[in-house]
Amino acid sequence: MTGIRTDLLVIGAGSGGLSVAAGASQIGAEVILLEGHKMGGDCLNYGCVPSKALLAAGKAAHQHTLTAAFGVTSPPPKVDYGASMSHVRDVIAQIEPVDSQERFEGLGVTVIREFGTFVSPTQVQAGDTTITARRIVIATGSAPLVPALPGLDDVPYLTNETLFDLTERPEHLLIVGGGPIGMEMAQAHIRLGSKVTVIEGQTALGRDDPEMAALVVQALRDEGVKIVENAMVAEVQKSDAGVAVITPDGQRYGGSHLLLALGRKANTDRLNLQMAGIETTKTGIRTDASLRTTNRKVYAIGDVAGGLQFTHLAGYHAGVIIRSALFGLPAKASTAHIPWATYTDPEMAQVGLTEAQARAEYGDRMEVARFEYDHNDRAIAERKPKGLIKVMVVKGRPVGASIVGHQAGEIISLWSLAIVNKLKMAQISGMVSPYPTYGELSKRAAGAYFSPRLFDSPRVKTIVGLVQRWLP
Repeated sequence: MTGIRTDLLVIGAGSGGLSVAAGASQIGAEVILLEGHKMGGDCLNYGCVPSKALLAAGKAAHQHTLTAAFGVTSPPPKVDYGASMSHVRDVIAQIEPVDSQERFEGLGVTVIREFGTFVSPTQVQAGDTTITARRIVIATGSAPLVPALPGLDDVPYLTNETLFDLTERPEHLLIVGGGPIGMEMAQAHIRLGSKVTVIEGQTALGRDDPEMAALVVQALRDEGVKIVENAMVAEVQKSDAGVAVITPDGQRYGGSHLLLALGRKANTDRLNLQMAGIETTKTGIRTDASLRTTNRKVYAIGDVAGGLQFTHLAGYHAGVIIRSALFGLPAKASTAHIPWATYTDPEMAQVGLTEAQARAEYGDRMEVARFEYDHNDRAIAERKPKGLIKVMVVKGRPVGASIVGHQAGEIISLWSLAIVNKLKMAQISGMVSPYPTYGELSKRAAGAYFSPRLFDSPRVKTIVGLVQRWLP
């Protein structure tokens, strides 16, 4: 048994933990990084990276259905599902070096490939090493939620941690859960030749703006995905085809493979948090606005902190931690400007308040500026006219933006910038985008906010008339 001391101990080498470790080490702190599983965490190995790679394969397969509108005929592709999964693994392999143990050791980080367990408020046991740290950051992420469904122990099932190990295409993929993961994988697989049924206990994409979500749900239905809403799972059974899901009303949905996409749970079981005096909530570790836990020497970031579960949020949290724990400066985390996207086709993105949230908070003081994709010349030229951007505005400032349509995940960044810097719609309106681009959608949405003030205002018309009379 050995003992070592360090300035900063980071538990977990996912996106958040890696960002903290790299930043802290490069500004002069002694850093130890613990990882008992794979470097890169869920995002690289089971989440963002492989799912987007598989979606890209599905998009390539689907492309032939869109070419006739451009005067190009294209035969249906032959999909090799195993090769598509090889593409997924190749993408992971290309990104792996950035998250590798070797790279972080090169940055001066001491990497220990063990899980960590608290043995005191300032000490963590990792294998045969006891680490005493001035500050500790818990960045252990989350894992797929697998509920105790009747019959589930008797059937094989997939989660995002095992889905990408498949080498043969599922004949009929049953997906329980109609959130972002479930809907993304539904579209990827329908495009790669599987039959797909999504079973959702409430409303598909129910956490997003209903108007936006409805466009995505309809797009998937149009492609052949069967989406069953308001259908809880009463039981799971083996069947001749593979597996069947039974709902409380007795409906039976059969398929060859079952994918559980029912959300995430924070990874806290191994940590022995009670020993460190760290409290938890139903969703993760309790933290304050500065991401401190109930043990003031310990911080929690990313998924394990129990809030929004996004890779980019974990990276943002890392910056808050470095400012607070290493520089001793006041720093608080905010989610008002944190965007997120669902990478279906069309994409759906959100930052700040949805229309319903903004209306509930601000009432009649809130206005909605809207602009449709079918009035954007680039979208028309590329035959991608289905979509909408709407911006929730209070006293001339955006408090939220919702986008559904091509490149929504790219366009939403501007509105995150606007919200975090408290920009006004006039500043967005003053922006100039190249013509024709999808970026013009944001400018046109800002224009839609000002149009009634300019073109429907008798006062403005009176002023213009007077000015015209007096101009030489």
